[in-house]
Amino acid sequence: MWLLAADPKKEVPIDELITNIIRGNLLPDVAVWVTSRPGVASLIPGGLVDRVTEIPGLSSTDIQLFLKHHFSEREVDKKIWAHLESHKMLMVMCSIPCICWILAETLTYIIQSGTHESLPKTCTELYAQFCSMKAEIGEPRGREPPKMEHGSNRKLLGNLGRLAFYGLLKRKYTFSEQDLKAYGIDPLLTQCSLGAGVVVREESFIHTTYRFTHLTIQEFLAATFYHASSKRAIFDLFSENTMSWPKIGFQNHFKCAFQHSQQAEDGHLDVFVRFLAGLLSPVTLKTLAGLLAVGKDEGNHKTWASGFLQGILGSGGAVVSLRTVNLAYCLQELQHSELLRSVEEDLRLGSLTGKLTRAHCVVLGYLLHVSAECSKETNLPGCLNYSTVKCLLPQLLYCSHLRLESNNFKDDVMELLGSLLSAKDCQIQKMSLAENAISNKGAKALSRALLVNRTLTSLNLRNNNIGSKGARFLAEALKMNQALVSLNLQSNGIDEAGAEALAEVLQCNRKLVTLNMQKNIVGAGGAKRIADALKTNKTLTELKICSNQLGDKGTAALAEALTVNHTLLSLQLQSNSISNRGMTALTKALSLNRGLVSLNLRENSIGVEGARNMAKALQKNSSLQDLDLTANLLHDDGVQAIAAAIKNNQGLRSLHLQWNFIKSSATKALAHSLHFNTTMELLDLQENAVGNEGVTFLADALKANTSLRTLCLQGVSVGTGGAIALAEALMSNQTLQTLDLRGNSVGMEGAKALANALKTNRSLKSLNLQENSLGMDGAIFIATAFKENHQLTYINLQGNGIGESGAKVISDTIRGNTPGLRG
Repeated sequence: MWLLAADPKKEVPIDELITNIIRGNLLPDVAVWVTSRPGVASLIPGGLVDRVTEIPGLSSTDIQLFLKHHFSEREVDKKIWAHLESHKMLMVMCSIPCICWILAETLTYIIQSGTHESLPKTCTELYAQFCSMKAEIGEPRGREPPKMEHGSNRKLLGNLGRLAFYGLLKRKYTFSEQDLKAYGIDPLLTQCSLGAGVVVREESFIHTTYRFTHLTIQEFLAATFYHASSKRAIFDLFSENTMSWPKIGFQNHFKCAFQHSQQAEDGHLDVFVRFLAGLLSPVTLKTLAGLLAVGKDEGNHKTWASGFLQGILGSGGAVVSLRTVNLAYCLQELQHSELLRSVEEDLRLGSLTGKLTRAHCVVLGYLLHVSAECSKETNLPGCLNYSTVKCLLPQLLYCSHLRLESNNFKDDVMELLGSLLSAKDCQIQKMSLAENAISNKGAKALSRALLVNRTLTSLNLRNNNIGSKGARFLAEALKMNQALVSLNLQSNGIDEAGAEALAEVLQCNRKLVTLNMQKNIVGAGGAKRIADALKTNKTLTELKICSNQLGDKGTAALAEALTVNHTLLSLQLQSNSISNRGMTALTKALSLNRGLVSLNLRENSIGVEGARNMAKALQKNSSLQDLDLTANLLHDDGVQAIAAAIKNNQGLRSLHLQWNFIKSSATKALAHSLHFNTTMELLDLQENAVGNEGVTFLADALKANTSLRTLCLQGVSVGTGGAIALAEALMSNQTLQTLDLRGNSVGMEGAKALANALKTNRSLKSLNLQENSLGMDGAIFIATAFKENHQLTYINLQGNGIGESGAKVISDTIRGNTPGLRG
């Protein structure tokens, strides 16, 4: 539409003027900034928009600061904040500054007036109390207003509600004096009592206009008008000046309102129908009793309305739209929240399996809108299929961490999730698709999304079947994607070709930090490809390549990379058939490397010679902090070499030596080194033949050592003698925090000694005595120690022949003495 304004005397309608300015037909160089709700802003054709500015609402911190400023008394401020935290919908609405002000004003009045009214739990309750407050106290402004009687307030509310309702239908939010008079409103009445609280008068050189304090105020007043009128109207209230088929009875008008709301694609009636539902709550009606006519059958209306809403909640199309989610908002306002609470609890526990009907999907969509906890981590394992994902798709945009494990998803679902990740409004940062049935086709769909996605930082595809072809699709996307920092491809049948594709990524991608390739079949050739890439890559800090048939050749290739790469922090090589040969290359690299912090070599076959080579490396390397040599056939000779190295090594923090055929002589060597080592915090000797003698050596070391925090001695043949030695050490040691003695033979006497030690020890926090033949007497000794020990927070006495009744007696004794104990 072209607009010719050559005649200055000719009036031009405001809407035509603004339309032509936006289209550039008038004043083409003028920049227009339009502020509105997102739904209204989307009505402007995209081609006319040069820039979109999103004005964020108040954060929870902003809201808290506002309330602290508003309430001078600290206790009142804390009470209000706790109330908001327990009513998520109010917290969400308070992100809008004006609504935050409405809440603060209302709650101030309730608290200071001493009316003993309960604090509002829903938005409808809040606005009802706000209007009731304004009707009582008023806010006279300008000229002297006429005196308002109680009945006058009711009449004014009705007229303002009628103006608000038909203004809402016409999308009219600013009104002239003529508009007010047309609806029976004296403009003077907007400056006193109720009118002053809900209407704002704005004067200019040309004319005076009126608007409601906030659009939600208009929507609330519109709902009060519709609620009151629907009980006596005989025609459709949505047809102001035209005849319609007769509609008699509240229920028919209520249904009509929701039909119009569901048909409004932009959602401009959503908040209106929420308030309409909320007005059926007895608490709300009681608040508005002096302003709104209340019938005797209101309770019946609420029961009927909740059934009606739940009925349409479970019907509808294949996708849960925002209009449908609004029905859950209405149930919340109606305070019929049983279904909402049930779904929220199931979501928190991850127990929605077999329960996701369409109604559940709608409620889930609602929770993702209003609950920061639900959207932060959305846990949906084993409960989704193609239909439910399609149903929930628009709402999943609001999730931060989306967990979709064990859903048997196939490639068609990946097409849906790919469209989700490609959406411009996508907020997903972490997505777990572990334990599904995704093939290379599904990986291809995800890779297309990764080309445009800018939010996803973590993708978990563990235990799928994407193969090397799928890995190549992902690799191509990661050459462009600069957002993903963690990729888990464990157990996906990826061979050397897939490893080669991922190696190409490592050469150019500068964002990927963690790559998990465990339990694939990349072999020595694939390891060499990755190793070559690591020589130039400076961003990857964690590589998990366990169970990949690397052998000594693959290990040697990675070792060569470690001589030049000093940015990789963690390398996991568990179960790769590495022998002393591979260890020779790896330990030479460790002598030069100054970056690696954690090395996992468990379940290989490095043997005694491999241990000796590792010991030589530890004498030179001071950067390695965590070393796992579990199940490596080290025997006493190998461990003695390691022990000699850690005597002077001041870098190692944890050492795992489980299942290595260690006996007392090697334990003696380790104990000797602990007298001198000041950095070791964890020593794990589980399932070795340490015996009482070896444990006695360790106990003696504990008397001098001040760094060890955790000692794991599960299944090391500790008897009464070893337990007594440990107890003696605990009387002087004040640094050990965790002691694991599972699966030994401590017995009653050993338990008695440990109990005496607990009476004086002030450092131990966790003690595991599971399956130690303590008997009832031994368990009671431990239990009574808690009268004097309040530091221990975890105790395990299972499997000690004390029976259920004995367990209860001991549990009651322990908990009575130590309320915060777990066990």
